[in-house]
Amino acid sequence: MSDQATALLRVESLQVHYGAVQALKGVSLHVNAGEVVTIIGGNGAGKSTLMKAISGLEPAAGGSIAFLGQDITRMPGHLRVPLGIAQSPEGRQVFADQTVHDNLLLGAYHRKDGAAAIAADIERQFATFPRLSERRGQMAGTMSGGEQQMLAIARALMARPQLLLLDEPSLGLAPLIVKEIFAIVRQLKQQGVTILLVEQMANQALVVADRAYVLETGRFTLEGSAADLRRDPKVRAAYLGAHA
Repeated sequence: MSDQATALLRVESLQVHYGAVQALKGVSLHVNAGEVVTIIGGNGAGKSTLMKAISGLEPAAGGSIAFLGQDITRMPGHLRVPLGIAQSPEGRQVFADQTVHDNLLLGAYHRKDGAAAIAADIERQFATFPRLSERRGQMAGTMSGGEQQMLAIARALMARPQLLLLDEPSLGLAPLIVKEIFAIVRQLKQQGVTILLVEQMANQALVVADRAYVLETGRFTLEGSAADLRRDPKVRAAYLGAHA
């Protein structure tokens, strides 16, 4: 495994402001190729803000973001996708008035490798997410929340990312569907997909992740192996509760 100096993603002293409010107060993290790294924390901690900053949807007020050794701090978000960063956003945000198949096509909008390769990748997503295959001609807005979450992940994977950003994939989903979503995350990990995962269901996230960071009010307060953080008394008390 590569060390921090040669990480796929490296964030240094990142700051993000919303007007007078400082949402991120100098956070630093790294993600190595092939890892699943999770960020856990409560509501309002800044988790989604961090993901948006990495994907280029929120501007950095300070610090730096490097991907594949290239400084992307000021790079527009739409240019980060062909570079290799794709996000499955919080709240899913599928194209409700487009079919499942068309949503997947839109995930590959920047690709230049031809229709046959894109069609093959769509079939690959249908193999990973059989429920989407059954609904390929259905309007995305008419599907359940769990199905839309699967579609959001599959759409991001259509970009063939080197780094997949998963922002709150379990949000608002029933327990059985959450279990299914995390099974998919484990499957992607086994396929070698590098994932940065933001998740409020800390126990589930720490089980699937290699490393973890705890974000509280815009700062990282703990970091380490996911197994160590699962055993940490502070993490257990604050985030795992009855699930510890």
